[in-house]
Amino acid sequence: MTIEKIYEIYLRHPSIKTDTRQLQPGDLFFALKGPNFNGNLFAAKALQLGAAYVILDETPEAATIPAEAGSRLVLVPDVLKTLQGLALHHRRHFRIPFLAITGSNGKTTTKELIHAVLSSKYKTYTTKGNLNNHIGIPLTILSVGRDAQLAVIEMGANHQKEIEGYCAYTLPTHGLITNIGKAHLEGFGGPEGVKKGKGELYDYLRAHDGTAFVLTDSPDLPHMSEGIPHIFTYGTHDATIVGNVAPTEDSFLHVDLMQGAATGTIHTQLVGDYNLPNVLAAVAVGKFFGVPDDLIRQSIETYAPANSRSQLVEKDGNHIILDAYNANPSSMRAAIENFARLPVSTSDRSAASDRSATPDRSATPDRSAAPDQAPGPLQSLSRKVLILGAMAELGPESVAEHEDIVQLIARYGGWQHVVLVGGDFQKVRHPYIGFDDSKEAAAWLRSAQLKGSYILIKGSRSQKMEEVLG
Repeated sequence: MTIEKIYEIYLRHPSIKTDTRQLQPGDLFFALKGPNFNGNLFAAKALQLGAAYVILDETPEAATIPAEAGSRLVLVPDVLKTLQGLALHHRRHFRIPFLAITGSNGKTTTKELIHAVLSSKYKTYTTKGNLNNHIGIPLTILSVGRDAQLAVIEMGANHQKEIEGYCAYTLPTHGLITNIGKAHLEGFGGPEGVKKGKGELYDYLRAHDGTAFVLTDSPDLPHMSEGIPHIFTYGTHDATIVGNVAPTEDSFLHVDLMQGAATGTIHTQLVGDYNLPNVLAAVAVGKFFGVPDDLIRQSIETYAPANSRSQLVEKDGNHIILDAYNANPSSMRAAIENFARLPVSTSDRSAASDRSATPDRSATPDRSAAPDQAPGPLQSLSRKVLILGAMAELGPESVAEHEDIVQLIARYGGWQHVVLVGGDFQKVRHPYIGFDDSKEAAAWLRSAQLKGSYILIKGSRSQKMEEVLG
């Protein structure tokens, strides 16, 4: 069956599912398969649950399919390629801006902020959660309704040529790379591979008369974006949209817009100065598409982070920054440095000694003798607790990158506790508390009975650091 014929079916049944546990009567079921699953085996179940059609690439046993249901099976050479081809066919029906977002850190937060801003004026569709891969992106495109005025598509990648492949069926008219950092080094083949892989979005825009939103503070992006026909800049200097972190007495990020938008100070619900570029990106995109300044400010201020991304949680008398969705050396360093600078209320400050300097395990002797002390008073750290999960997908550089994080922690000193969990943190000699997994860390946190502490919880998704809170 041709893509055109399948598209006719899709127009009658525009809800697509790839998991029978989520299937509703009238949905289309795409029987995807991978290393650990085969959707073709669930064709009969999908029909029993009321799927309008099942798109599959393996012929099921005749005995499993009722005769009257056989006409609802669509056999194709490759279900995934069919899904992506269907997304491209649907995309070609639109003459609206499609903004693609990628980068090493901050993709989802930036996407959510931009969606909030654009939705204040336009009917805007976007990626749900972090469905930003070879399956999630075509599903997102196919969720875009005919009433759409804008679409915002998040693109994740862990190897070269991946973004290029996504662009082939997303056909972005606009693009934004949040940053270039040390993420997925193993798959990309090192830092230069990251630049090349993420830069595939710029390559597409350059070749298709596209528009790029470029962070001027980045040491990489201004140069990488050269030759793109249309560029709109944002940053803390030398940009169309200029903003800086506003002084604050609380844990949240406040942003003063200095140039390009008359929003006044934007009081966000995000924790961490490292979110400044994400906010400025949302302002830039909003201004470019004509969203009024007051709506830009209101949209950003009402956005509340979720899914363990820069969330401020109050629990058991403690102030907890839950930033546990993902981690790489760039984001981990930014989170630690921001946390060290974070102001604490006078009533919470204490001259308590650094109890984290006593090793929890004899196998982790002190490897950081006489570290350089970072600027700042000790009392600003003495109520702060680091609970960090290991970083993943760093390849041969992984142990060295974890060592660098341990050295960064030591340079600040004065922590109430430091807890390092799993992965290559276990291969690094350090004087801190160490655990194999987040469940052990959760048990420690319960037993520690902390009160009035400031706690940062961060780690790669594989460490499931959100479980530390129970």
